[in-house]
Amino acid sequence: MPESTGPRGPGSGRHGEGVESFSPERTAGMLEAAGVKTSSAWSEAELRELNSGLDRRVFGAMHAIGIRYLLLVGFLVTLVGFGAVGFAWQIYKGIGVTGLDRPIFWGFYITSFVFWIGISHAGTLVSAILRVLNVEWRRPLTRAAEAMTLFALMIGALFPIIHLGRNWRFYWMIPVPNERGLWPNFRSALMWDLLAILTYITASSLFLFLPLVPDLATARDRTRGLRRRVYGMLSLGWRGTQQQWHRLHLAMRIFTIVVIPIAVSVHTIVSWDFGMTLVEGWRSTVFGPYFVIGAIYSGIAALISVLIVVRKSLGLQDYLTPRHFDRLGKVLLAVTVLWFYMFWAGFLTDWYGGNSVAKLIQHEHLVGRMAVLFWFMMTVNVAIPFLLLWFRRVRTSMAAMLVITLLINAGMWIERFLIIVSSTMVNSLSYDWGSYTPQWPEIAIAGATFAAFALLYVLFSKALPLISLWEVKEGWRVDRWRREGLVEVESDVPALESASAGAAAGAVTQGGGGT
Repeated sequence: MPESTGPRGPGSGRHGEGVESFSPERTAGMLEAAGVKTSSAWSEAELRELNSGLDRRVFGAMHAIGIRYLLLVGFLVTLVGFGAVGFAWQIYKGIGVTGLDRPIFWGFYITSFVFWIGISHAGTLVSAILRVLNVEWRRPLTRAAEAMTLFALMIGALFPIIHLGRNWRFYWMIPVPNERGLWPNFRSALMWDLLAILTYITASSLFLFLPLVPDLATARDRTRGLRRRVYGMLSLGWRGTQQQWHRLHLAMRIFTIVVIPIAVSVHTIVSWDFGMTLVEGWRSTVFGPYFVIGAIYSGIAALISVLIVVRKSLGLQDYLTPRHFDRLGKVLLAVTVLWFYMFWAGFLTDWYGGNSVAKLIQHEHLVGRMAVLFWFMMTVNVAIPFLLLWFRRVRTSMAAMLVITLLINAGMWIERFLIIVSSTMVNSLSYDWGSYTPQWPEIAIAGATFAAFALLYVLFSKALPLISLWEVKEGWRVDRWRREGLVEVESDVPALESASAGAAAGAVTQGGGGT
């Protein structure tokens, strides 16, 4: 399909920093393999060949549906179905089939709720913060990160409903007038959760959809039949004109600024579910930032795991390079230290305060019933990443990074479990102490959510591009300008666009998708 070379088309971005995702040597090798002669600055023909190769790779992976893909979908659907059976059994028999009992009324369900809401934060925050800072190596990562936010939110939002004793009465949480005068208690932190999650889902959906529009137009022009009609409707009449590109970039700048405080506020509100109570182990003024840092930590680890699997399964090794994982590994290392600092600040405060119940909880963690889980958490959340992520060889090893990040998220799930369950096991009344043993419906439902998360990604990979095509192409063109000496810093790019607009406008393809 024709190349759109207008001043605001793909490859005409506002970022002047060099593209780190493609070194000159790597790109030259790709071009030579494709039979394209290379030079110090890419020609239009070379850029067109790169763009075409990216489209072929991504859309080829989208349309390739083989027996292994179908078997994987079937396996994941089976796991999700097993969780649905557990939920149906709980509805039929009542909430008593779970391990919840006095004094522990929050278990696997609320643990999973906090975990998935935390996972959702890194997608939006990583994408938004890297966009604000004009970090060039973000370009192939943003789509998968933004999708992760939406999928994790969709899963996490189910758990308050699953946790209800009478699930069919969930609408009582919605603040609407009714004849009995029932009205949700807006002073309850649980009510704040509902409002915060709805706001976050709306903002995250728009943040994912807006940069999808140019790629949907590309998909529209490369498909036929029903797919073409669906992509055409979703692309909103996109033609890749200068005005459309200007509005897209303006909208993305606005949403990038707006979505960051929304993401931070949501997990802060989740932390207030605990911090606003009088329960020892929950009553803490550092829970807000501690939960936010923990959410970023688990989310970045989940993003790395997802990207490694996507890279291998869709054959995107040329676009998700070891350099990306090296950068993400450094970010993960920094967040590891920050998370441990926040954990230690809370732990030391409770110990120094001398409260007898707080010390009982810490005793359970260090040498009591929860000791195995606690020390496993400290090993995989602190010791392993802190000792290994200093080394570039580890950060650029896909196998090592996959194992480390999976262990981190296992540890973060356990960390939530320890916060929620341990703090209610003991209290100032010894006769009211208890224990918690999850039953099979809880385990089935919690496990099914991981299968559902993977299933959403598997289906998404065949419906929409998991790499932001236009952003990667935009980065290549900016790199060309930089190598030609036309731009040196980000602020030079708009001036270059104004100067070249007249010459480039004639090359804009009005009928294409801008690619």
